[in-house]
Amino acid sequence: MTATRTTGGPLPPLRALRYLALGDSYTIGEGVAPNDRWPAQLAHALRGEGVMLGEPKVVAQTGWTTDELSAALDAFDAARAAAASPAGAWDFVSLLIGVNDQYRGRGVDGYRGEFVALLQRAIGYAGGRAGRVLVLSIPDWGVTPFAAREGRDAAQVAREIDAFNAEARGACELGGVAFVDVTPASRRRGAEAAMLVDDGLHPSAAMYAQWAALALPVARGMLAS
Repeated sequence: MTATRTTGGPLPPLRALRYLALGDSYTIGEGVAPNDRWPAQLAHALRGEGVMLGEPKVVAQTGWTTDELSAALDAFDAARAAAASPAGAWDFVSLLIGVNDQYRGRGVDGYRGEFVALLQRAIGYAGGRAGRVLVLSIPDWGVTPFAAREGRDAAQVAREIDAFNAEARGACELGGVAFVDVTPASRRRGAEAAMLVDDGLHPSAAMYAQWAALALPVARGMLAS
């Protein structure tokens, strides 16, 4: 069916909103099917509510730190420039990054600068619209069986994750970017087998569903304007 105007001929076909998802293993969905990643689940839920958000274009890889994501985006930008694709062509951008900085023992001061730079890039991808950028907090992997096997101090991991997330939240507040806190959910149920894939570290589709549910009302409000 083609939408029509009362005058002036038919309306142009509806275009799905373009979604760019940036991050690390939590965005690429290590160990789960592509449709079970939290960005894909979020997009599916929004479409179910009538928001025409397309499938996410994912720029993420397991193990990436902030600087590694930045380097990957340099290559991404170069490829887009070669294809004459406009830099600000995305209607919605999500960012979740930092767990590997913490895991590798990098300090929060270094994370702060790297994260702010990535946040500015995310806003640029959204055409300068900070209100179209969504950041998720870093989940607490210290509660997982993987952390126990490594002999990690769960309390120390929690303190460091909280410090990193405080920096990210503060940068988002200053930049007018939405921040969704999934860390409490990761702590409540992150040790349960059903909430993890076989490696005992990365979230399962069920945990990602919880994150998508937390992000849904925020994203809905952002995309309704």
